[in-house]
Amino acid sequence: MRKLIVIGLCVMAVQACKENTPAANPVKQEHLARIDSMAAIPQPLQIIDWYDMARRFDSTVYDFKATGEHWPLVWWDSSGRNFPQPVVGLYTAMNDQRQGTHNKGMFHEALASMGAVLGATLVGIDKSDQQGLNYVGMLKNYFNKETGWNIMMNNTVPEVALLGGGYGRDWWYDVYPNMLFYAIYDKYPNEPGFDTLARSIADKFYQADSILDGNYNYSFFNYGTMQPVKNDICEQQDAAAGQAWVLYAAYRHFGDVRYLEGAKRALKALEDQPKNTFYEVFMPFGAYLSARMNAEQGTNFNARKFLEWTFDGTPECRAGWGVLLGNWNGIDISGIVGSTKDRGGYGFLMNTFDLSWPVVPIARYDAAYADAVGKWMLNAANAARFFYTQYMPDEHETIPEQAAAGKGVIGYEGIIHSPSYPEYAHLKAPVAQGDGPLWAKGNPAVSQFSVYGSGHAGFFGSIIRSTNIPAILQLNLLATDFFHDKAYPTYLYYNPYPEAKKVIVSLEGKAVDIYNTVSRTFIAKGVGGTYELSVPASSSAILVMVPAGLKSEIRDGKLVADNVVIDYHPAK
Repeated sequence: MRKLIVIGLCVMAVQACKENTPAANPVKQEHLARIDSMAAIPQPLQIIDWYDMARRFDSTVYDFKATGEHWPLVWWDSSGRNFPQPVVGLYTAMNDQRQGTHNKGMFHEALASMGAVLGATLVGIDKSDQQGLNYVGMLKNYFNKETGWNIMMNNTVPEVALLGGGYGRDWWYDVYPNMLFYAIYDKYPNEPGFDTLARSIADKFYQADSILDGNYNYSFFNYGTMQPVKNDICEQQDAAAGQAWVLYAAYRHFGDVRYLEGAKRALKALEDQPKNTFYEVFMPFGAYLSARMNAEQGTNFNARKFLEWTFDGTPECRAGWGVLLGNWNGIDISGIVGSTKDRGGYGFLMNTFDLSWPVVPIARYDAAYADAVGKWMLNAANAARFFYTQYMPDEHETIPEQAAAGKGVIGYEGIIHSPSYPEYAHLKAPVAQGDGPLWAKGNPAVSQFSVYGSGHAGFFGSIIRSTNIPAILQLNLLATDFFHDKAYPTYLYYNPYPEAKKVIVSLEGKAVDIYNTVSRTFIAKGVGGTYELSVPASSSAILVMVPAGLKSEIRDGKLVADNVVIDYHPAK
């Protein structure tokens, strides 16, 4: 009789596994008020193929023979600044009069070049050997030896102020290129010379953090004199998260515990801030590092605090910077990133793409944010298409007559509630526009199209895939989780519908055992081909595809199989 009972229980367990029965203690979800207020299913709903958009951007823009007014968008800079090699410049905005043949071709931005190289790499393009050119190696010229800073900067030249495009006195412009570089370094670890540059950057950031000693209340840090400076730009305390991200990446790659100590110290400095100091891009990296270091290093940082500061739009100095929320004249714009207050709200293409970099992989390290990540990403993936003229109705664009200029791959820089320009004041929100004509005398209207922002489409392209259910996306949690340990493929599925939905999951390669980190259970064993995933209403599943048959065990509080972490927070 006892044998029959045991056999019966085993059969029941297998059946429960097949039916995706939730565990008795699934992960309780953290709710963020601003994300909760976004549309369950944004309207009008259309998730474009971001992977295809990113790949078409690369093939269209990196074409020296491109024809048409304002093309090509690339040129050769033979000045050899910092390193004795010619490099390819990329326009910041279409027909930006500061660039191309102007200023001896020396003015081009790392935000554009690095963003485009990283974006293309994320969607499977090898930029180190593309038609015989090594665009990855060219990025070394942004490492400013001539300034004495010995870190990546946004320009290759020390006289940036003379070129009308210098940002050496604005902290985020100095730190972010180093983050982009490190992300690229993760993808091209064998690029000659990159080890030396990466070490120099990490050492500079470690020294800077030591000098700052927890006080990031400055406008920028002079990495040449190693002194912090205040000027008429906001104090950028969230630069601490940028430095911390680089230092943690350096620790993961080089194993130097100094970098780990520096990352913890910098993040603690930001966490100790009494109020929101989100300035441009860094705050969400604080949330990501909190979740990741809590999982990997046993720290106890407050990821929720950083996420609220990212989304809520409550900083005082750069008033309203965060994530926009609303439906403007029948168009949901929730999820785009920028000022929630400037002229009724002004979101930017680059910032929207780049927020996915740190936010999406948070759910891998803390499944409590699965619903929040999934819902924001659905809204952002839907709204971001409106930056592109082919998806925004003409009556909501400043220059719809110039639609062909961008060849379907260059979007407007921003989406605003009330236009910046008097001649477009009659347009009703949302209005697609850009700041290009405000940057330099002579910049034409077409400079409202953002080359630098559009080049970052690879973030979305690497993360987002559509499924058989229109509003349920497959989000790749590993795509932008740079310098991670060996991991099994991991995907998030968020169901925004008021009823359960069945999602067809394509399984590539050999058979897998599927583990759900939200329910904290194996939901299928030994499956291949396709799997029908049932996702409850307004809920998420995070699937880890473990090679079939591997034995799993709890080790140091983590669920592992073959020394690979499956779940950082398994059921006790």
